Amino acid sequence: MDNRQAIGSWLSGPRAAAEDMGADFGHRGERLGLPAEGPGAIAPLGRRFGALFVDWGLCLLIAYGFFAGGDREVAGNWALGIFLVLGVLTVGTVGFTPGKRLFGLRVVAEDGGRLGVFRVLVRTVLLCLALPALIWDRDGRGLHDRLARAVQVRM
Repeated sequence: MDNRQAIGSWLSGPRAAAEDMGADFGHRGERLGLPAEGPGAIAPLGRRFGALFVDWGLCLLIAYGFFAGGDREVAGNWALGIFLVLGVLTVGTVGFTPGKRLFGLRVVAEDGGRLGVFRVLVRTVLLCLALPALIWDRDGRGLHDRLARAVQVRM
Protein backbone atom coordinates (compact mmCIF):
# COMPACT_ATOMS: atom_id res chain seq x y z
CA MET A 1 0.00 0.00 0.00
CA ASP A 2 1.20 3.42 -0.91
CA ASN A 3 1.44 6.10 1.85
CA ARG A 4 -1.00 8.31 -0.03
CA GLN A 5 -3.69 5.67 0.40
CA ALA A 6 -3.06 5.39 4.14
CA ILE A 7 -3.22 9.14 4.72
CA GLY A 8 -6.05 9.87 2.31
CA SER A 9 -6.10 12.53 -0.32
CA TRP A 10 -7.08 16.11 0.34
CA LEU A 11 -10.35 15.37 -1.47
CA SER A 12 -11.42 12.26 0.38
CA GLY A 13 -10.01 13.03 3.80
CA PRO A 14 -8.79 10.69 6.53
CA ARG A 15 -12.23 9.16 7.16
CA ALA A 16 -12.44 7.81 3.61
CA ALA A 17 -8.93 6.41 3.91
CA ALA A 18 -9.85 4.67 7.19
CA GLU A 19 -13.00 3.24 5.60
CA ASP A 20 -10.93 1.97 2.66
CA MET A 21 -8.74 0.14 5.18
CA GLY A 22 -11.78 -1.53 6.75
CA ALA A 23 -12.84 0.78 9.59
CA ASP A 24 -16.60 0.82 10.19
CA PHE A 25 -17.87 4.09 11.61
CA GLY A 26 -21.55 3.23 11.35
CA HIS A 27 -24.23 5.86 10.93
CA ARG A 28 -24.36 9.12 12.85
CA GLY A 29 -25.94 8.51 16.24
CA GLU A 30 -25.32 4.78 16.29
CA ARG A 31 -23.12 5.09 19.39
CA LEU A 32 -26.06 6.80 21.12
CA GLY A 33 -28.52 4.10 20.09
CA LEU A 34 -30.36 6.34 17.62
CA PRO A 35 -31.80 5.14 14.30
CA ALA A 36 -30.08 5.96 11.01
CA GLU A 37 -33.10 7.74 9.50
CA GLY A 38 -36.57 8.95 10.37
CA PRO A 39 -37.95 10.22 13.68
CA GLY A 40 -35.40 10.09 16.49
CA ALA A 41 -32.41 10.15 14.13
CA ILE A 42 -29.67 12.77 14.48
CA ALA A 43 -30.80 16.02 12.88
CA PRO A 44 -29.09 16.87 9.59
CA LEU A 45 -26.76 19.85 9.52
CA GLY A 46 -28.80 21.77 6.94
CA ARG A 47 -31.95 21.65 9.05
CA ARG A 48 -30.03 22.74 12.14
CA PHE A 49 -28.55 25.74 10.32
CA GLY A 50 -31.97 26.60 8.90
CA ALA A 51 -33.51 26.52 12.38
CA LEU A 52 -30.67 28.66 13.73
CA PHE A 53 -31.17 31.28 10.99
CA VAL A 54 -34.93 31.40 11.64
CA ASP A 55 -34.40 31.80 15.38
CA TRP A 56 -31.71 34.46 14.91
CA GLY A 57 -33.89 36.35 12.43
CA LEU A 58 -36.80 36.27 14.84
CA CYS A 59 -34.58 37.57 17.65
CA LEU A 60 -33.24 40.36 15.44
CA LEU A 61 -36.76 41.33 14.47
CA ILE A 62 -37.89 41.47 18.11
CA ALA A 63 -34.78 43.40 19.15
CA TYR A 64 -35.07 45.90 16.31
CA GLY A 65 -38.79 46.46 16.81
CA PHE A 66 -38.99 46.63 20.60
CA PHE A 67 -35.59 47.40 22.11
CA ALA A 68 -33.21 49.06 19.66
CA GLY A 69 -35.20 52.14 18.73
CA GLY A 70 -34.28 51.75 15.07
CA ASP A 71 -30.51 51.39 15.64
CA ARG A 72 -29.22 48.27 13.83
CA GLU A 73 -26.00 48.06 15.85
CA VAL A 74 -27.87 48.06 19.14
CA ALA A 75 -30.34 45.51 17.75
CA GLY A 76 -27.54 42.95 17.34
CA ASN A 77 -26.60 43.19 21.01
CA TRP A 78 -30.20 42.91 22.14
CA ALA A 79 -30.78 40.02 19.74
CA LEU A 80 -28.09 37.94 21.44
CA GLY A 81 -29.78 38.41 24.82
CA ILE A 82 -33.18 37.60 23.35
CA PHE A 83 -31.68 34.51 21.67
CA LEU A 84 -30.39 33.34 25.07
CA VAL A 85 -33.76 33.84 26.74
CA LEU A 86 -35.64 32.27 23.81
CA GLY A 87 -33.40 29.20 23.87
CA VAL A 88 -33.60 28.67 27.62
CA LEU A 89 -37.36 29.16 27.81
CA THR A 90 -38.42 27.19 24.76
CA VAL A 91 -35.92 24.32 24.82
CA GLY A 92 -36.30 24.09 28.59
CA THR A 93 -40.09 23.75 28.40
CA VAL A 94 -41.12 22.16 25.10
CA GLY A 95 -37.76 20.94 23.76
CA PHE A 96 -37.53 23.12 20.66
CA THR A 97 -37.27 26.73 19.53
CA PRO A 98 -39.62 28.17 16.90
CA GLY A 99 -37.00 27.54 14.20
CA LYS A 100 -36.43 23.95 15.32
CA ARG A 101 -40.19 23.33 15.32
CA LEU A 102 -40.44 24.76 11.80
CA PHE A 103 -37.70 22.39 10.61
CA GLY A 104 -39.01 19.38 12.56
CA LEU A 105 -36.24 19.16 15.16
CA ARG A 106 -36.19 18.61 18.91
CA VAL A 107 -33.46 18.79 21.57
CA VAL A 108 -33.44 15.81 23.94
CA ALA A 109 -31.09 14.32 26.50
CA GLU A 110 -28.75 11.55 25.35
CA ASP A 111 -31.01 9.00 27.03
CA GLY A 112 -34.04 10.35 25.13
CA GLY A 113 -35.61 12.26 28.03
CA ARG A 114 -36.03 15.96 28.59
CA LEU A 115 -33.15 18.24 29.44
CA GLY A 116 -33.08 19.82 32.87
CA VAL A 117 -33.01 23.60 33.24
CA PHE A 118 -29.31 23.68 34.17
CA ARG A 119 -28.31 21.61 31.12
CA VAL A 120 -30.45 23.80 28.84
CA LEU A 121 -28.81 26.90 30.31
CA VAL A 122 -25.29 25.48 29.77
CA ARG A 123 -26.15 24.45 26.21
CA THR A 124 -27.66 27.83 25.30
CA VAL A 125 -24.85 29.90 26.82
CA LEU A 126 -22.28 27.84 24.91
CA LEU A 127 -24.32 28.21 21.74
CA CYS A 128 -24.30 32.00 22.20
CA LEU A 129 -20.50 31.89 22.42
CA ALA A 130 -20.58 30.27 18.91
CA LEU A 131 -17.16 28.57 19.07
CA PRO A 132 -18.34 25.44 20.94
CA ALA A 133 -21.08 24.97 18.35
CA LEU A 134 -18.44 24.89 15.58
CA ILE A 135 -16.55 21.94 17.09
CA TRP A 136 -18.27 18.66 16.15
CA ASP A 137 -17.81 15.01 16.97
CA ARG A 138 -18.29 12.18 14.49
CA ASP A 139 -22.01 12.03 15.29
CA GLY A 140 -22.36 15.64 14.17
CA ARG A 141 -23.03 16.99 17.66
CA GLY A 142 -21.48 20.30 18.62
CA LEU A 143 -19.41 20.74 21.75
CA HIS A 144 -22.31 22.65 23.32
CA ASP A 145 -24.52 19.55 22.91
CA ARG A 146 -21.82 17.17 24.17
CA LEU A 147 -21.17 19.19 27.32
CA ALA A 148 -24.91 19.45 28.04
CA ARG A 149 -25.31 15.74 27.18
CA ALA A 150 -27.95 16.67 24.60
CA VAL A 151 -28.70 15.64 21.04
CA GLN A 152 -30.78 17.28 18.31
CA VAL A 153 -33.07 14.75 16.66
CA ARG A 154 -35.77 14.71 14.01
CA MET A 155 -39.36 14.79 15.21
